[in-house]
Amino acid sequence: MPSITPKPRLPRAYAAAVCALAVLFAVPTAARAQTAEAKVQALSTKFWTWRATEQPVTNDDIPRIERPVGWVSHWSAKDVAGYQKQITAFEKEWRALDVKSEPVNVQVDYRLIGSAIARVYWELQVIPDWKRNPFFYVDQGLTAVQLTMLIHEPFTPERQRETILRMNSVPRLLDEGRANLTDMRQPYAIIAMGDLARVEQRFQRFHDAIHSQANFAPDQLAQLDAASDAALKSLVAYREWLKPQVDGLKKETAVGREGYLYFLRNVALLSYTPEQILQDGQIEFQRAVGFEALQQAANKGIPEIPAYASQKAQIDDEIKQEDAMRKYLTAHGILNGDPEGVKHYIYVATPPFLALGGAQGDDLTGPSRLDENGSSYVGRPSLGGGFWSNITSRDVRPLTNHEGMPGHYFQMAWSWHNPDPVRRWYYDSETQEGIGFYAEEMMMIGGLYEDKPKMKEFIYALNRLRTLRVTVDVKLALGEFTLQQAQDYLHTTVPMDEGTARSEAFMFASTPGQAITYQIGKMDILKGLTMAKLQQGDKFNLQKYQDYVWLNGSVPFSLQRWELLGDKTDVPAIPATFAWTPHAASAAKK
Repeated sequence: MPSITPKPRLPRAYAAAVCALAVLFAVPTAARAQTAEAKVQALSTKFWTWRATEQPVTNDDIPRIERPVGWVSHWSAKDVAGYQKQITAFEKEWRALDVKSEPVNVQVDYRLIGSAIARVYWELQVIPDWKRNPFFYVDQGLTAVQLTMLIHEPFTPERQRETILRMNSVPRLLDEGRANLTDMRQPYAIIAMGDLARVEQRFQRFHDAIHSQANFAPDQLAQLDAASDAALKSLVAYREWLKPQVDGLKKETAVGREGYLYFLRNVALLSYTPEQILQDGQIEFQRAVGFEALQQAANKGIPEIPAYASQKAQIDDEIKQEDAMRKYLTAHGILNGDPEGVKHYIYVATPPFLALGGAQGDDLTGPSRLDENGSSYVGRPSLGGGFWSNITSRDVRPLTNHEGMPGHYFQMAWSWHNPDPVRRWYYDSETQEGIGFYAEEMMMIGGLYEDKPKMKEFIYALNRLRTLRVTVDVKLALGEFTLQQAQDYLHTTVPMDEGTARSEAFMFASTPGQAITYQIGKMDILKGLTMAKLQQGDKFNLQKYQDYVWLNGSVPFSLQRWELLGDKTDVPAIPATFAWTPHAASAAKK
């Protein structure tokens, strides 16, 4: 089994992020300049330095990426053409590398770069939100502002400047959207108008909170006020610009089977077909429903768990439980609960200035902030607050397992210590969401909820949701579900409140391939675990296996099994080109 000992934590301070990325990625190439490994590392450095300036902003917390100081998003037609030209050049350089005779770890790194390159093609050509989705431009501006607000620390002068720069970019980005949206789709326009329906009220709350609580310097505050006024005016105009167009827009959002296969084979590096994914999702849904019924029978007569008495009680319990879970994992040989340099994941009361919305309410830190705790922003506990609040208001552990410990924050912070620079920056939702989902049931099976057996029912409710997302994702992608059908399916079958079902359906319609990652990733972890246990017999060590998975938690599981177990069966073949045509995935149909 490869070494899983992380190198010492990375330094926190590196100023301008473009230079910083190059420093962080730097490898001693002087003596090894002609080696394939050095060339792979050098290409990775160049690619991710560029990607930090080009990658679109989304409301998902997995693909968040550290940006250069002074960065703002740019999506004019000229910018898009430049991105297309640059990714073609990166692909050409990547294909010129010969790693066939290199060690497996070098070949894995090579495939990671190829996957990252294919993801850019996917965004620009296969699901071109930049010309179909009007909310894309709201994300590039307003969500980018929100991301500066999510950092859990005082508003430093640098953060104040970054917030103002991003707010100032909103009107320009919306103008770029008006010019680019030549193939706009009706469901996305409806989503955008719905989000912007009460944007005036959100900006007023943001204004009041910034003035009373955020400690902006007076000169910076005046600049932010001016930028916010201009941004709000442009957002309202954008909303009104959309209204008369909606009825005449195309309704189709499906990427189609070939497009979906492009994602599975080239980006996610998965060998499954859509039909296999649907079948596996149905099997796991049946398992979740059946086991939930058995758990409900076992819990007969046990009273419901009340909500926390206060927000402070919830926050204090999360801090206590997070620390206890780390000790529990180590003591039971499940996972190293205290790897070097990995801080804690804590709950924090939501500050009022997080009023603009857009981004998921957490701060998972990043490679340059390894000395900071990850955090999740929470409101007051309430059993009437929707699907997620109904769980976290009773017990913080299930969602902490997924989002923080030992899920996203813990796994990502650990992988940012990976001794291989290529793996510190690569991300993949199938592995990372798979780990988060797996962590929920892993902790339950590991004995975490014996003190509150009623919470096991909620773990199975989460299982139901994650497995149903598979059906929603695949059927939306193949055009077998409309948005309304997807929403109704989630609402009645999970079941969940209509508001949560609507937001889930809308998100998955615009991000095909994302909603399958939870269930497929979890199954791939279990597949690797099973193979390792059978292959290694008495030498199998559960903690050692899982430590490897967490440290390499961004590496697609097909590549993990190749590197860890010598099994290349599920690694898709490299296509002749990543450039998209309507028949780009034809060779992968079987």
